[in-house]
Amino acid sequence: MTAYVVTAISVTDATKYEDYKRLSGPAVAANGGRFIARGGALEVLEGDWPHKRVVLLEFPTVDAAKKFYTSVEYVAARQARVGAAEFNMVIVEGV
Repeated sequence: MTAYVVTAISVTDATKYEDYKRLSGPAVAANGGRFIARGGALEVLEGDWPHKRVVLLEFPTVDAAKKFYTSVEYVAARQARVGAAEFNMVIVEGV
C-alpha cells in the first residue's frame, strides 16, 4: 500500500537548510520515493498552521518510507538540518 511522508517545516537558517535539501533528495530517490510537493505556495484554509513550508513524499509502502527515514543518507541529511528548521514529519498510509 502506498505511503506518504508529510512534513511541515519552518526554516530558521536558509543557508543550512539548503545543505539539508541537497542531501535529502538523493535519500528519497534511493529508497523508492518521489516528491509530490516540495515547498510550493501554501495557503491555510482552516485552523492554525504555523509552518511556511510543506513537503509531501510518496513511497511504495510504509516500510519503504521507514527505510528512507533510517537510511544512512537521510540520517546525514537530518544531521545537516540541525539548527536549520523546526520540523514535523509523519507517515500516513494511502488508500
